[in-house]
Amino acid sequence: MACRVLKVSRSGYYEWASRPVSVREQENELLVKQIEQVHAESRGTYGWPRVHAELTLGLGLEVNHKRVARLMREAGIQGLYRRRHRGATVRDPDAQPSPAQIWSTGSSPSTGRTGCG
Repeated sequence: MACRVLKVSRSGYYEWASRPVSVREQENELLVKQIEQVHAESRGTYGWPRVHAELTLGLGLEVNHKRVARLMREAGIQGLYRRRHRGATVRDPDAQPSPAQIWSTGSSPSTGRTGCG
């Protein structure tokens, strides 16, 4: 049934199914193991840029950063994202501006000029 839907011969399907794992796939499996090791050594904090740097600079492997990112994504390995803390100032709605704050703006709202005149 699947052969008819996919328009593939039975012999072609069984040839494809019994084909050995490609060299590239074997390399990817080894690379994923090394990525997992580097990620674990970083206590799960490294994302693909640091993992790639550790593989190329630390271990001397020649691997593209896009490949590292893809393999990490496929394996479900993700770095730790730290959000930046943004402090918000909450102003007192009842507080009135002082006369010094009013006169220190330096520009007129209607003309946009600074100073007198």
